[in-house]
Parts: sequence; C-alpha cells; structure tokens
Amino acid sequence: MSSALEEKDAIRDVLSEYCFCLDGGLHAEMAALFTPDGVWETAFGSGEGREGIRALLGRIGRPSGTEPRAVHLVGNILIKLDGDTAQVKSNWVEPQNSRRGPVIEAAGAYYDQMVKLDGKWMFKHRRIDRFVADTRGPAHAS
Repeated sequence: MSSALEEKDAIRDVLSEYCFCLDGGLHAEMAALFTPDGVWETAFGSGEGREGIRALLGRIGRPSGTEPRAVHLVGNILIKLDGDTAQVKSNWVEPQNSRRGPVIEAAGAYYDQMVKLDGKWMFKHRRIDRFVADTRGPAHAS
C-alpha cells in the first residue's frame, strides 16, 4: 500500500503531465489523463468522455508547434485524499511570447475530482476557473 506522500506525488505527476500535453498539442494523450466518462470544464465549453474532451481541445487548443509558444505552470497544489479519490485545488499561469515581449496570457485555478483506476490517478472532473486573461491576445485552452 502506498503512503499518502506517494499518492500525492503521483497526483502531482498527472497535473504536470496535463500541462506538458496541453502545451505540446498532444490532444489524445491529454484526454487519456481523464476517466472514460471524465469531464473537462473550460471557459470555452465542456467536453465529456475522452472523445468529447479531444473534440473540444481540437476546437480551442493550440496545435503543436504554433507560435506564439506558451507554457502552463501549476502551483499552490492542495490535495485532499480519501481512499481512491482526491479533491485537488491548484493555481495555474500561462506565460507566452508576444510582439510586445513576454506576457501572461491567462491564469486561474483548477478544481479537480480525481480517482485512482487500475493503480493510476486520473481526472474524473476538471473545472478551470480562468480569472486572469489577456484580452488583447488569442483565447486558448488552459
């Protein structure tokens, strides 16, 4: 049996993997971080199930290799474990390049319900609160 520290570390890995997939345009890989019936709730709509999440990401996400490049950073991670479920809150910020230099494209909070399925932590429901946004630039997934 894993310790609480090991479980929390595994959850943090999923949060990081999400950012790398999102920033890298890896739509299928990002959707695979959700349970088969998972929900991804964004400021630009919601996706349900992996196919629904991929479809939403295809409409609002930044394709791999596009400019300007951006990176999602996650911090202030608070994890409340309850057996094979967890409630997770964290903050995120998305800096990117622009013609006027580096800017904060957007920032906000993630509210996650996570479950452990077959020994792997996954998102059951991720709600994104995008409360800081650069209204001069393009809107992208967060």
